[in-house]
Amino acid sequence: MRLAAVILPELGTDPGMPIIVSHWYAGRGDDVWEGDRLVEISAGPLTFDVAAPATGRLVEIRGREDDPVTPGSILGYVAPSEEQDGGDGDSGRNRGTGGQGDVTR
Repeated sequence: MRLAAVILPELGTDPGMPIIVSHWYAGRGDDVWEGDRLVEISAGPLTFDVAAPATGRLVEIRGREDDPVTPGSILGYVAPSEEQDGGDGDSGRNRGTGGQGDVTR
């Protein structure tokens, strides 16, 4: 099984500004859907959401809350699942813009 990495993309912030993992919307072992808001990142007064790169189960969290991170860092891994799909129903999940590395501001 190939894991999908949750990667912190370039944020376009000042290179000297510290970037911190603020909050995980899902925990290890939780089912996630591609495009769901997965983790919130803070850079000074700004916050960014990183979306789940695939539908599946969050199997590893590397960037824990309050950890400093840099663009390109792997924050965690999702084990993709063919049985889970976004479907047409909205189950109240945290929806981002979709795609690996997408950031919403």
